[in-house]
This record gives sequence, structure tokens and C-alpha cells, in this order.
Amino acid sequence: MVSSWKVQQAARVVRNGGVIAYPTEAVWGLGCDPWCSEAVYRLLALKERPVEKGLILVADTIRQFDFLLDDLPEAWLTRLASTWPGPNTWLVPHQNRLPEWITGEHDSVALRVSDHSLVGELCALTGPLVSTSANPSGRPAARSRLRVEQYFPKQLDHVLGGYLGGRKNPSLIRDLRTGKVVREA
Repeated sequence: MVSSWKVQQAARVVRNGGVIAYPTEAVWGLGCDPWCSEAVYRLLALKERPVEKGLILVADTIRQFDFLLDDLPEAWLTRLASTWPGPNTWLVPHQNRLPEWITGEHDSVALRVSDHSLVGELCALTGPLVSTSANPSGRPAARSRLRVEQYFPKQLDHVLGGYLGGRKNPSLIRDLRTGKVVREA
């Protein structure tokens, strides 16, 4: 896949430790490299979100999560594969394979494989990204670039222009171990 120059530019910013905003399936998201603690803590400060809550990681294919999934039960892998890509976020045991600035106080991590083309292009270049709604805690999630820029004036390293995916609500969140719905779509 040949990515557009705007996606390549956003990917460069992420690889250099920046925090970006980008459109997702239903709302605008904030993202960064999950392995860069400075970027993650900066993103959390922008959102006024405590690290203990944990963050969602988004990818373009299930293979980008192989380091977390390779030894899970086959039934769980089938469950994931049957719902991805798409608007499904799963709480997956992280087995201490991710830093605490991603997992917070949880023994699982929220994972999603996006079906939004722009998110897919970006993750193809960067690997999994932090994906959290673009809003300060307690405020409505941004549904436009203008709202992102109002929430975070001159505080982001890059805003990747594009369109939302057309969904009304953020993704459904379920626990992979139990199948229990944690957040309705």
C-alpha cells in the first residue's frame, strides 16, 4: 500500500515522539507511540486522564498484536478474528508485555483493529498506536477537526486531516475472557 504524504508526515511525527490527532470510525482520536513514555504521559496530561485508567491500542491488522496474542487460547483468537477489523475493542490479558503507562492498573489491555482506512494506513507505517478520544476528560469527544483544535490549541504536534468513519458511537468494549460487554457501542 502506498500511503499519502499526509499519512507519512503524521507517521513521522509519531515515530519522533509526537502526539497527533486523527479521525477514527466515530470520533476524533489522540494518538502516539505506545512505547514512548514521554509521548504517552504528555497525551494523558492533555486529556487530564489518570494513567491508572489505561489506554486503547489500535492497529491495522491483528498481526500487529501478535506479541500479545501468540499464546492465547484458540477460541479467544477466533473470537478476535471474527470481529476485526471493525468497531470492536477487546480487553485482552497483557501478561506484563506492555508498560504500565498503557495498561494502567489493569491486567488486560484494550485492543482494536480499525476498519477506518486512514487509521489503517497510519498504523501500517507506525505499528499499533495509542487511540483515545480527542477531548479533555469529562468533555464530549471531538467530532470535528475544529473541535480538536478548540480543545487543544497549539498543543498537538500534528493533526491528520480526514473524515470520520460514519459511526455514531465509539466502539463496543468487551472482555475477551468472559465475553461481558464493558461499554455499549
